[in-house]
Amino acid sequence: MPLLAAEEIGVRFGGLQALDGVNLEVEAGSITGLIGPNGAGKTTLFNVVCGLQSPTHGSVLLEGRDITRLSPARRARLGIGRTFQRLEIFGSLSVRDNVLVAAEARRDWSREMFSPGRVADEVLDRTGLRDLSSEPAGALPTGTARLVELARALATAPRVLLLDEPSSGLDESESCALGDLLTDLVADDGLGILLVEHDMAVVMRVCSEIYVLDLGAVVAAGPPLTIQSDARVRAAYLGDAVPAHL
Repeated sequence: MPLLAAEEIGVRFGGLQALDGVNLEVEAGSITGLIGPNGAGKTTLFNVVCGLQSPTHGSVLLEGRDITRLSPARRARLGIGRTFQRLEIFGSLSVRDNVLVAAEARRDWSREMFSPGRVADEVLDRTGLRDLSSEPAGALPTGTARLVELARALATAPRVLLLDEPSSGLDESESCALGDLLTDLVADDGLGILLVEHDMAVVMRVCSEIYVLDLGAVVAAGPPLTIQSDARVRAAYLGDAVPAHL
C-alpha cells in the first residue's frame, strides 16, 4: 500500500479542466518527482492533496484511508506537510521562532510528549540553519528562506512532505546540499516526499519515481532513466535540460 495515493483526480474551474484523471503514488522512504511545464496543474494537484482545493472527482488516500473530504488542518495532523511555490514565512520572526511556531502547533494536537524548543533546535541543526537562528526570517535571501520554510514543515513531524520548487533561489552548490538533505530525510526518517521542481539535475538525482504532468494529465511515469529516454517528454519538456549521463 502506498503512503499517499491520488486516484483519478479531476479538477475543473468553470470551462477549464485543470486536472483530468490524475493517478499518482508516493511510497514511504522515497522521493517522488512531479514535473511538467508551467500551467500543467502541479500546484493544483498539491492543493488537492493537502486540502486547499476540492477535486471535482477522484480520491486522496493516506495509507489507504480516504482523506478527500478532510480539512487542511486535519490532514496536517495526520501527517501531511508542505511548502509553497510562493514563499510563506513569518518575516518579522526569527528563523528559530518560525520553526518554533510549527513545533508548538504540533504539541497542541499531538499525543506525544516533547519540548517544542528542543524540536526546533534539532530541526535547525538538521537543515543547517542553527547559525542563523536569531536572524529575522524576512531579511534572508530567498534560497535560505526556503530552507526555513522546509524546516518549519519538518517541525510538524510529517509522514508525507509536499515540496513546491524548494530549490528556487538556490545556487548549484546549495541545490546539491538540498538534494542531499532530502535523501537523508527519506533514508533516516522514512518520509515520503512529493517534489515539484524545475531543477532537473536535482530531480533526476534524488527521485526514485517521476510523474510528468502536462495539460492536467499524466503523460509519463517511471524511474529517472525511463523519463529521460521518453522521446515525448524530452521533446515537450526536458529538451537539453538534463545531461544524458545523469
